Amino acid sequence: MSSAWLAVVVVGAATVLLKAAGPVLAAGRQLPQGSARVVELLAPALLAALVATGAFASDESLVLDERGAGLAAAGIAVAVKAPLLMVIVIAAVTAALLRAIA
Repeated sequence: MSSAWLAVVVVGAATVLLKAAGPVLAAGRQLPQGSARVVELLAPALLAALVATGAFASDESLVLDERGAGLAAAGIAVAVKAPLLMVIVIAAVTAALLRAIA
């Protein structure tokens, strides 16, 4: 087994153990109200950070290019309650058209 596969197996096992540790250690207890609210907001905040990094970062610098315009178009599509597939298509087409023009 190569070292890459060994790393994948070790990280996978560690992930399963960490995810299982929470319910086992909590044993049916509820989180305090403030902590529960913070936990609920972690996933959307992480997703927003990943999207912003992917759209506006290149290497170690801030970049405003077609990806940002695609993200803005997707934001508008979400605001008008377009279906998710349509939002993705609008973002991709906007970025592709601007790259073709530039």
